[in-house]
Amino acid sequence: MKKEVQGNATGGAFYGFGFIGAAIYFIGSATSFWMGLLGFLKAMIWPVFFVYEWFKHLGV
Repeated sequence: MKKEVQGNATGGAFYGFGFIGAAIYFIGSATSFWMGLLGFLKAMIWPVFFVYEWFKHLGV
């Protein structure tokens, strides 16, 4: 039996554009190579910061 599965991947686009924006922001404000590397790593996990601040704003 074969089932067809359809889904939307809008979260991927949101993460992708967010990653690019965060990388530009963090790397652009870096003062050294290592701070730029740290900025790149922060850009990869930017949703963590986003959700944390959002929950803090909501008072959760």
